Amino acid sequence: MFEQISTPSVLIDLDVAEANIARYQAYCDAHGLALRPHIKTHKLPLLAKKQIAQGAVGITCQKISEAEAMLSEGGISDLLLTYNILGQDKRDALKALASKTRLSVVADNETVVSGLSQTFTSAPADLDVLVECDTGAGRCGVQSPEDAAKLALMIDQAPGLTFKGLMTYPPAGQSHAVDQWLQTAKAQIEASNLKVEIVSSGGSPDMWQAHLGTTVTEYRTGTYIYNDRSLVARGVCSFDDCALTILATIVSRPTPRRAIIDAGSKVLTSDLLGLDGFGHVLGHDELKIDQLSEEHGRIVSEKPIQLSVGDRVRIVPNHACVVTNMLDEVQLIRGNQFETSSPVVARGRVW
Repeated sequence: MFEQISTPSVLIDLDVAEANIARYQAYCDAHGLALRPHIKTHKLPLLAKKQIAQGAVGITCQKISEAEAMLSEGGISDLLLTYNILGQDKRDALKALASKTRLSVVADNETVVSGLSQTFTSAPADLDVLVECDTGAGRCGVQSPEDAAKLALMIDQAPGLTFKGLMTYPPAGQSHAVDQWLQTAKAQIEASNLKVEIVSSGGSPDMWQAHLGTTVTEYRTGTYIYNDRSLVARGVCSFDDCALTILATIVSRPTPRRAIIDAGSKVLTSDLLGLDGFGHVLGHDELKIDQLSEEHGRIVSEKPIQLSVGDRVRIVPNHACVVTNMLDEVQLIRGNQFETSSPVVARGRVW
């Protein structure tokens, strides 16, 4: 199985990834939603270009250096940074980035807005800013529709900035409550004679219910391009839809019911996402990866394991996004055919 590829390695099946891109773009098109994929899942400009070519309006990044890496190969003309930008060094880098592509950012507090305004007052063009809203996920975001309206007004009045709308990372399974929150915020902002041009939501677990958010104009999802075990468990996709797998080798079989693979936490990561075990071994439902150290993964089974030292397995990880950030390169395949290796261009971009 891919004998020319050393293990452990991350495999990306381009046939599956391209089918995932096309399927979800068709869904968004059918429901009148702009699709803005989050590139944290793949960190590859070549896949971002495929997403845009299929109809995505642009991409989503978290960090400035990540965005710079995605622009390194060109072809990206619209970018949203969904992270509070603090610090003059980062604001200067943001200003430089804005000269290369259409750029929007988010903010959830006055300190961030003030810093952005000071930096972009002297810029050739205003910076578009969305108010980040905590609609129940308990991460960043203003805490009420009233707070959203106040911050929107501050952005509108700040030199160098243009208020563009609302952004949220919603809690899974609460589409109605999130929609009510956003409707209220939008109405209060519009009562101040401000236009809410964009209402941006996201999240892969609810991606097939995105159209239930009647206020939402665009949707951000990342994992859909690869899918993973967590989304299979939620019924979002099947294992056949999982484009990213880890190729690993059985390096030891100490007992009939225990085997060791050469993929540990440095590849599979320690993410559980509420699941039992650290990944799904394709073709072997009876196996469980129950324990990881840095370089070892332990496979156990209630019955004798039908694998020998030297055999190779493919594993669907619990969480594809974090696995992408673990290796310098991925192996691009189509079905059972190896195509080429690709560096993970935006790997390790944390500022």
